[in-house]
Amino acid sequence: MSGSGKSYWSTKLANRGFRHFDCDRMIASKFGPVLTRSDGSVLSLGEWMGFPYQLGYQKREAQYLEYEKKVLQEIFAAIESDPVNPESKIVIDTTGSVIYTGNEFLDKLRRFTTVVYLKIAFEMKDQMLRAYRADPRPVLWQGKFVRKPQEKIADALARCYPELLAERERLYKRYAHVSIPYSQYRKRGWGVADFLDAIEMRRRR
Repeated sequence: MSGSGKSYWSTKLANRGFRHFDCDRMIASKFGPVLTRSDGSVLSLGEWMGFPYQLGYQKREAQYLEYEKKVLQEIFAAIESDPVNPESKIVIDTTGSVIYTGNEFLDKLRRFTTVVYLKIAFEMKDQMLRAYRADPRPVLWQGKFVRKPQEKIADALARCYPELLAERERLYKRYAHVSIPYSQYRKRGWGVADFLDAIEMRRRR
């Protein structure tokens, strides 16, 4: 999920010589003029997508997912075009919604890379909801937001967001080769070598 540390660790790996694919940036580049306001200022993807209770959200959600699939296709093509090298250092900073791209994409991602799931601490979940409401990032709800009759929007979000996280956690665990707990990858003094060692150790289990 957004805020778990994906971009932090992928940037750290890029600084250590890994070829870096930033899916958020690549997806945003495909929207181009769509994100430009009439006054020339630029919307963030989160502002453009909006919240699941807003008019047109489902259409924007579908468009985002199509661009996400195109980005993965481009990344796979770039990897396949390189000479076969088992020592290739590649890091793909996926979106949290990569799990909705379908088995074909996810199976290929698993073939090309070691998929790492950065677990979220329980106490982080309320903080993540507050951050999402204050500064929305592009979140694909995939029908998980359902507002009850007479329910306030804030109450519906507070009820449905943990359900979305729970569903995603199940899917992340399903497709990941390796899961690293929050208490470990957020440990003070933990560096890239520790991160890679933790992945290798879990791969061997």
